[in-house]
Amino acid sequence: MLWRGCVRQSAMTERRLNVVLSGLLLLFCLVSLASGAVRFDVNDVMAALVGEGAPDAIAIVRDIRLPRICAAVLAGLALGASGAAMQGLLRNPLAEPGTMGVSATAALFATATVYFGLADSARWIMPVAAIAGALAATALIAVSAVRLRGIGSMILFGVALSALAGAIMALFVNLAPNPFSLSDLINWTAGSVANRDWVHVAIAAPAVVAGVAVLLASRRALTAMLFGEELAASVGVDLGRTRLLLVIGTGLATGGAVAVAGMIGFVGLIAPHLVRAAVGHDAGRLVLPSALAAAGMLVAADWAIRMLPWGPDLHLGTLTALIGAPLFAWVAWRAGNLRHG
Repeated sequence: MLWRGCVRQSAMTERRLNVVLSGLLLLFCLVSLASGAVRFDVNDVMAALVGEGAPDAIAIVRDIRLPRICAAVLAGLALGASGAAMQGLLRNPLAEPGTMGVSATAALFATATVYFGLADSARWIMPVAAIAGALAATALIAVSAVRLRGIGSMILFGVALSALAGAIMALFVNLAPNPFSLSDLINWTAGSVANRDWVHVAIAAPAVVAGVAVLLASRRALTAMLFGEELAASVGVDLGRTRLLLVIGTGLATGGAVAVAGMIGFVGLIAPHLVRAAVGHDAGRLVLPSALAAAGMLVAADWAIRMLPWGPDLHLGTLTALIGAPLFAWVAWRAGNLRHG
């Protein structure tokens, strides 16, 4: 069958691609661990990671830089996998958690806990709220996908959802009760992994790992759906169950990403497009490479923020938007040309 032949061919390409992307991600992490106001060589970093280096090196590498890098990796894995899954589910090359309003809604729920003072009572409240917001937004998108026709309508729905969430978050910022709440609100809406510690990572990791695992488990169904829902059903894919799993996986992963890094846009859109050609435009085989590519992108972007002289005051979400928005326009323009040409 054509479907099974495509799966076998793309599987070999995907394995090689995953090895390369994993190697690049590890390299970016190592460079980020060694770089900063205090620089270390590779031997110092390795010694600090196993607790055998100088006390200052151990504190900087393991307690300051490593949690920040892990937060960026978690957010990247979540957003990259979610973007690839949403594009496959909706068969929409412009879909991703940011453009479809999932990230904004998750950030809205999270910032609401800050504004109303709920986040101070327990550290788990904010990530749980972010996950709930992402699940709610993804469910709305799944329902709207059944009713709306065409890519344009879906994008407009996502833009409207994102705009509404952004407007409410702006209202929270304007009405912030004190400067500390204002700072927290800005950090979460702009996106950042600065000052993250192991507690932040530990709270968000279960949601991200669970969400990405669900998306990876749905890869074969996504591959089958590439050729149409009728063919997918004919080879045994339960379409209703697949949609539900993809909604749950995307919601969990995106909520975890927002919980650890705030609202970061465009990464889930761009990463799948960077690696799509290498896997033969196979939606299912795209999930893991997209996750690895997005993780590498966020680690590299956060390293740039720390290293550039004007970087420390720049939020991670701002940098990704500056890079991603023009690429988003290019993808939209290219999709329109392909459709009319």
